[in-house]
Amino acid sequence: MINEPKIVEITDIIDETPTIKTFKFDWNMKSLGKPNPGEFVMIWNFKNEKPMSIAQINDNELAITVKNIGEFTSQLHDLKIGNQIGVRGSYGNGFNNSFEGKKILAIGGGVGMAPINAIVSDLIKKGNKIDVVAAAVTKNELLYATSLEELGANVHHCTDDGSFGFKGFATDCTRNLLQDSTYDYAFVCGPEIMMKGIFDILEEAGISAQYSLERYMKCAIGICGQCCVDSEGWRICVEGPVFENDKINKITEFGKYRRDASGVKY
Repeated sequence: MINEPKIVEITDIIDETPTIKTFKFDWNMKSLGKPNPGEFVMIWNFKNEKPMSIAQINDNELAITVKNIGEFTSQLHDLKIGNQIGVRGSYGNGFNNSFEGKKILAIGGGVGMAPINAIVSDLIKKGNKIDVVAAAVTKNELLYATSLEELGANVHHCTDDGSFGFKGFATDCTRNLLQDSTYDYAFVCGPEIMMKGIFDILEEAGISAQYSLERYMKCAIGICGQCCVDSEGWRICVEGPVFENDKINKITEFGKYRRDASGVKY
């Protein structure tokens, strides 16, 4: 882990969807530390800095997957191979990746598929059998579904508009799967309203899971308190972003509201 930006060169850019790109860059695991799936890095564009989930962890290479949703991400999307960015981290409490030979359910919605890609890729190497619910609004926004199939995951495509795979939400697709299957464990990341619905379904089914949350961050090292959640004072950047279901159950704002840069609920 490094607490000051490491300047890296972008080695590859993949156009994943019309609004999402993956950026790859070299990362010396020996000197900079090897992240665990579910951890995040702070990305600096030499003007501002934002947290980004780690989407891929390869030999001396990391990747982030970025959706173009504002000024900062738009500037990232304008970058080319050979351009530089600043990276510090990795940070946070990542996924538990110690499972071997288990039957796992991984559920990702939208760009939430990025950390799901990292944990599924890791767990497949350890001999786990994994079903993935890959959800998006429409076919053109599905992320990592094909590459995860190539790795050996059983991917259930899910689109809100029915343009590809299951027609409906990730919650609907998960309910269908649980009619005929059960799982040892689950991993979930996506819009929080989706995760709240999945949480209720998995709790009813008695399946333990981990959920990756997102909040507005500034320091990423637990000092500023910007990303605290209301009930327990847990910091998403330190105690999170990944929480197990017993802790999720104590976060009263989960699936209900968040706070902007000034702390106002929305």
